[in-house]
Amino acid sequence: MTHDLLWKPSPAAIDAAAMTKFLRVAEQRAGRSFGNYHELWSWSVTEIDAFWQLVWDQADVRHSTPPSETLVSTDMPGANWFPGTRLNFAANLLRHQDDHPAIVARSESRDREVISYRELFDRVAACARGLARLGVTTGDRVAGFMANVPETVIAMLATTSLGAIWSSSSPDFGFQGVMDRFGQIEPKVLIATDGYRYQGKAFDRMDEIRHLHESLPHLEEVVIVPFLHESPDTTGFLSWADLTSETVTELPFCELPFDHPVYIMYSSGTTGKPKCIVHGAGGVLLQHWKEHVLHTGITRDDRVFYFTTCGWMMWNWLISSLQIGATIVLYDGAPAYPRRESLFDLIDEESLTVFGTSPKFLSFCEHANMRPRNSHRLDSLRTILSTGAPLAGANFDYVYGAIRPEVCLSSISGGTDIVSCFMLGNPTLPVYREEIQCRGLGMAVECWSDDGQSLTDRVGELVCTQPVPSMPVSFWNDPDGSLYRGAYFEHFPGVWRHGDYIKITERSGVIVYGRSDATLNPGGVRIGTAEIYAPVEAMDEVVDSLVIGQRWHDDIRVVLFVVLAEGVVWSDALHQRIRATIRERTTPRHVPAVIVPAPAIPHTLNGKKVEIAVTRIIHGESVTNRDALANPESLDFFADLPHLDSAE
Repeated sequence: MTHDLLWKPSPAAIDAAAMTKFLRVAEQRAGRSFGNYHELWSWSVTEIDAFWQLVWDQADVRHSTPPSETLVSTDMPGANWFPGTRLNFAANLLRHQDDHPAIVARSESRDREVISYRELFDRVAACARGLARLGVTTGDRVAGFMANVPETVIAMLATTSLGAIWSSSSPDFGFQGVMDRFGQIEPKVLIATDGYRYQGKAFDRMDEIRHLHESLPHLEEVVIVPFLHESPDTTGFLSWADLTSETVTELPFCELPFDHPVYIMYSSGTTGKPKCIVHGAGGVLLQHWKEHVLHTGITRDDRVFYFTTCGWMMWNWLISSLQIGATIVLYDGAPAYPRRESLFDLIDEESLTVFGTSPKFLSFCEHANMRPRNSHRLDSLRTILSTGAPLAGANFDYVYGAIRPEVCLSSISGGTDIVSCFMLGNPTLPVYREEIQCRGLGMAVECWSDDGQSLTDRVGELVCTQPVPSMPVSFWNDPDGSLYRGAYFEHFPGVWRHGDYIKITERSGVIVYGRSDATLNPGGVRIGTAEIYAPVEAMDEVVDSLVIGQRWHDDIRVVLFVVLAEGVVWSDALHQRIRATIRERTTPRHVPAVIVPAPAIPHTLNGKKVEIAVTRIIHGESVTNRDALANPESLDFFADLPHLDSAE
């Protein structure tokens, strides 16, 4: 399959890019020349001490005590980065204290709000004083059951300024989904919005908040942030206004070691209780600076948006743009409300330069026959980012044909596990259809066979052979590290196995084929689920799909579920058309043995398909953590498919 060139930067843009300037500084530091990005990348993953020291220097990390060295050990797990240094996470994000806009907030529930960097600092200082009055100190956990609003950013920065640890979940999680997360980390304080609006509908969460208050035994205080109602009933709780009532002009920052915990994040939890992944302050700062400045080209002049909730790592990624001094644009609500073009309206209204989205949203726009390039200016837009699932060829075609041909479309991929990306965009490289532009600087990503052989232009496991600062500090409640080692290092000892199925192309781009634990294996041939989703979901008749491997007669057979577009009727002719489309776009081995129309496909709250949960149900196994899903009721359909027992 050919991967067509869709976009390339101009020579002037390449010369002006932060990536190019960094390359030149790296040449001076290394005492050698780098002919292109890939030579720079090779240096960054072989001379890892020198590379990450250069990132530290270029990022101008605010600290009180310098590190004694860059890296003590390259063991995985066990690498010790920048020992001896003392820093504070919030101090680095609040380094700017001027009238430049820090946050622009939009939502279905409130009027537009703009907060300057000076005002943000003052609000964080007031919140930190309030949390300190409640006894919050180094190492305590503060949990946010929060909508994507400025108060969430303020609470996180106040928490981390004190050396405490922030962990958040969005209010669309059900009670059990929140308990499965916060119940493990025992927060001292819970900060929660009283509710939220989505597609114009009000969702009051006060009952869930009261239930959490009763069910979290170590919880000492609940703070209610008004969002759904102007004056919610806070009886028995503390109001946000009371927490932040004291006017203060100073904000003392608690300075701590490089790897002091700053975030606790969670795995999806669709097949078991979520893993509690602990991330260190210094690693997040360095990795996000590298990704924002070098791989995305963000500057103080940029307005950066990602459609996300506070329960997804892209929220944390977005907020780190503050350390550069850019303006972050928050949005809480449905992406297609009050009209389907609402997010494209937002691009024009807020002059967004970086727009973050997902393949699911792009596919929605395509199936809705939207052509924003004809209805909107979009002249501010420089970069479109996409993550959450592999970006299919049809998504690339849609962006360049229907949105804006001049943008750099950067498919990025990594995860909550590293609160960042292994593969990224690059403003100095061309964009090829279906490919992620490059492996990230400092990310020693390789594609390995099951027996540990490095592969090029062949499909295999995504591994990382060298440590990076943003790998987890630990898992919570994992004193001997066995859960942590088991998650990433058991398959290839001493090498990070991420769990994605990828191919590194001959030009060093990357194609992701889905999760390796959901990879299909009919007749011993490994097939990535994304290879089937791409052709199927490009069909006008299909709006969503999910593919699994069913145990069948001592083998695995491929079963495809499809959600049909409105007005489309299932027929034998459509069944054959789907089969023919898959065969023509892939190979005969990719053609499913069974195709079943379904009313809906289960997705996590972050929009990811849940192949493993459906596979378990098909095989008669239980799925307990339904609160991790956006539409848990959709699983019921898959639990009652007797024809799968006999279909040929």
